Amino acid sequence: MARFLVPAVVGLAALSAGAGISRGAPLRVVGVARTESAAAPAAARCPPRTLPDGDVCVRLPSDDDAPELQAATNAHHDVSGRWTAYDEIPRRPERPASYDAYRYPVACEHDCVVSGFDLDRPDTEQRRGRGLKYVGHGAVDLPQPTGTPIVEVPLERQQGDAEVVYVGPFFGTTVITRRTLREGGLLRDYLVLFGHLSAEAPGVKLGSTLKEGDPVGFVGDTDSPGFPHLHLEVRRLREGVIATKLTPAAMIANENSVVCDPRNVLRQRSTP
Repeated sequence: MARFLVPAVVGLAALSAGAGISRGAPLRVVGVARTESAAAPAAARCPPRTLPDGDVCVRLPSDDDAPELQAATNAHHDVSGRWTAYDEIPRRPERPASYDAYRYPVACEHDCVVSGFDLDRPDTEQRRGRGLKYVGHGAVDLPQPTGTPIVEVPLERQQGDAEVVYVGPFFGTTVITRRTLREGGLLRDYLVLFGHLSAEAPGVKLGSTLKEGDPVGFVGDTDSPGFPHLHLEVRRLREGVIATKLTPAAMIANENSVVCDPRNVLRQRSTP
């Protein structure tokens, strides 16, 4: 019978730091038998995406472990007084509630948001526009002087670059981009809407791609006269929906996408 050996304990935190592994608590533990016949180093006997920790292999956390954002159902009275139900993805409790904790496509560090996401609130606590033209708010509004540059800021767990799927009139002059996020071990497509622009940036057109720091457009007050600001909205496309085949109004229809509290996916200021 083979005798079992007890190898020296290797600090997981030290290994993670040396290998450039992202921070996070160790997850599922897989036991590995150690015998005299196993002449290879301990690290070589552990499966990919694991590290040895004593006599077990510990699976490393990764983007695949990011939880899938779950949609909830809420409702409010629309402008005609009808009770309207919709799906929405509320802020996850572990995400900071303060809007100042996040990075935005405009240069702003404090008190950037004057109107935030409220579609997860009771009907009576949701925003009502002047003359009840609009009900509820599924975005953040960032007031800035007209002409302020808007640049691409990737979302957390974003895979690849953003793709422009619409440029034209909607929330005033609007640019809509699609990006793919890794979520719950799957890839999910999200839309980001930049509204009320004075103009899109040169070269921004249907089908173009945007890398971090690329210009998107300029803050304005189109369809919001006297209140120059950026309307920044995030929505998760439903499975099988292809944004480029839809009008902008259809893109944000409940049957095609689910409105998401932007704080779930915006990068935090402490995130590199």
